[in-house]
Amino acid sequence: MRRIVAPALLVGALLLSGCSGPGNPTPAMTPPADTAQGEPITLASGLKAPWSVVRLDGGGALISQRDGGEVLELTASGQLREAGVVPGVVSGGESGLHGLAVLDDGDARWLYAYHGAEEDNRVVRMPLTGDPGSLALDVSALEVVIEGIPRASNHDGGRIAFGPDGMLYIATGDAGQRDRARDRDFLGGKILRVTETGDPAPGNPFGTAVYSLGHRNVQGLAWTADGTLWASEFGQNTWDELNRIEAGGDFGWPDHEGFARVDDAIDPVAVWAPDEASPSGIAVIDDVVLVAGLRGERLWVYDTKTPSVEPWAVYTGEFGRLRDVIPGPDDTFWVLTNNTDGRGSPGADDDRLLQLTLPEG
Repeated sequence: MRRIVAPALLVGALLLSGCSGPGNPTPAMTPPADTAQGEPITLASGLKAPWSVVRLDGGGALISQRDGGEVLELTASGQLREAGVVPGVVSGGESGLHGLAVLDDGDARWLYAYHGAEEDNRVVRMPLTGDPGSLALDVSALEVVIEGIPRASNHDGGRIAFGPDGMLYIATGDAGQRDRARDRDFLGGKILRVTETGDPAPGNPFGTAVYSLGHRNVQGLAWTADGTLWASEFGQNTWDELNRIEAGGDFGWPDHEGFARVDDAIDPVAVWAPDEASPSGIAVIDDVVLVAGLRGERLWVYDTKTPSVEPWAVYTGEFGRLRDVIPGPDDTFWVLTNNTDGRGSPGADDDRLLQLTLPEG
């Protein structure tokens, strides 16, 4: 039986509060603000343009570094070491080594990686060998899962995750070819859904790898307990988005941004001005969506159980740019900062992987 290890669900109760105002333009109730946030714990520091973090069984994690293509292992004891370098990574602009996911298939363990190559973006996989504390990438057995995803200096997407159905979901950007984001035959501006070896997944709406379309630059993927897929997306100048994804859904880019209220596109669930968000990785904890903000330098919180309460922000400006967020142990979550990517203002210990909590009550 296959076991998927990727950013996904954490069972446990978290009641969320203590927040600043949001950017959703529709009227909504205001969440309570009566408790303080927990103290942050630094799990790793000195990272260079990190992009993705995946927790492993036994307490460790893997972290990708965009520009150099390195995959780092954070051991359960807190040591940081290099597990290997993904071959063929060509960095530049926003492209490089992006999302990671891990799949256990019988006795084999595979590391999946989304990265920029010479002419395209692609997803590859390779065996992950060794014991915790000495993990290594077997690059000699590397396999291409899917290639031909358009690449540009920006809008390269890059998040990957295995869903509760066992399929691999891949977030792509429009790579500047905005007029093709709604084109079913173009891999850019899409969420793709494929098998572990890269074939179009059974039940896909168009019989191809395309699962949803009309996206500008999807950066985060996560599922609530009912199997609903949520995705964060960079807008252009007006609205960033949190979307509830439907199979075959058209989310309107480039013809629509934010709440369009038209028949030919699906509206987002929540929106923010780009200077308050520029959303990247997302996580789900007890059906609450956490959204890491880059330019906004904050973590947005959206409770899917109470959609009448608009999203609110925590940790605003405390850690700089936030690239990824995943569930952690014992009702915590892990946040990956991104201040060394050329757009931030790095501190002495940046970049960092932090363990944070949200208040109870």
